[in-house]
Amino acid sequence: MKLTVTVIRILTGLLFIFSGLVKAIDPLGLAYKMQEFFEAWANDGFLPSIMHSLDKHVLFFSISMITLEVVVGLALLLGFMRKLATWLLLLLIVFFTFLTSYVLFSGKIRACGCFGDCIPLTPIQTFTKDIILLIFAIILIIGRKHILPALKPWPMALVMMLATASVLLLQNRALKHLPPKDCLPYKVGNNILELRKMPADAIPDQYEYMFLYEKDGVKKEFPVSGLPDSTWKFVERKQILVKKGKNNIPLINDFSLTSINGNDSTEAILGQEGEYYLLFVKDLDDYPLQKGEDVLLARKLTEKKFPVYVVTSQKDKVSSRFQSLPVTILTCDATAIKTAARSKPALFRMKGPVVQDKWGWADFDDVK
Repeated sequence: MKLTVTVIRILTGLLFIFSGLVKAIDPLGLAYKMQEFFEAWANDGFLPSIMHSLDKHVLFFSISMITLEVVVGLALLLGFMRKLATWLLLLLIVFFTFLTSYVLFSGKIRACGCFGDCIPLTPIQTFTKDIILLIFAIILIIGRKHILPALKPWPMALVMMLATASVLLLQNRALKHLPPKDCLPYKVGNNILELRKMPADAIPDQYEYMFLYEKDGVKKEFPVSGLPDSTWKFVERKQILVKKGKNNIPLINDFSLTSINGNDSTEAILGQEGEYYLLFVKDLDDYPLQKGEDVLLARKLTEKKFPVYVVTSQKDKVSSRFQSLPVTILTCDATAIKTAARSKPALFRMKGPVVQDKWGWADFDDVK
């Protein structure tokens, strides 16, 4: 039993630390994933007012969850406060299992984001992983007397405090700058226009259509090959998924740039020759640049004759902020901006459709 507990403790602790650190380099990614869950539950009618109120605090929840995951993993490895650590482990895994089961069985969320965007797993993979971890957690609770401390109490407490502070600092840096490891489709070197296209080996979904007709108060469904005569009145058409396709969603499938006049300008802007800049300002809520650093940067770029496009989901307020500058205001879906720009605001240097460089708002002084 002692050997079993030791092996499971080491594996689980390392996995939790790794999982937490992978998400710590992009805490906004987990925050946005939490928003998906809250919105899905609200749409299902589950305490919608509470879900909408929780939606406002997702970044705090994300930072807290990531930090707790790393701390619990490290506590398992060190044998620190083993009773508390094992019970926290069980609670976390039960919670994670609930989330992954919802993803798997509801189909309303594509992935749970358990390892961030860098290591995407399918719903069945994440659910299986959590079931195994749930078994591990139960074994660790039963055999926690075999979890022995690796150090004396004070050195362990110091290590735990330093680890907690380090994880918080790592997340704070990622929020101000950009994730140190970019695993998103908009990373430097990627061609945005190419990634908006359907993959070459895509297999589309297959659908069957049924038509509902009514006659003499009786409603009946008919297939396309056997529609009724004109004495029947058409009611509606139903689309039924017969076979799910594969690889039929582009890596970038929701990124569109719309002009103030409502015209789709994506191809025109991303297809132009030469160097230009995309300044992503999703909205001005909790905006970190109150001294106009972004406006000053845009002015410097336009003075050097570089085209500057401000991409936002809040066009009226953002247009007012940049009204004195010769920049072009474009609107884009807020979710697409969240994916493209992991800080608010963020700047992309572009050449044609290819991303040349990226800066978070704390690095605007480094833009040359």
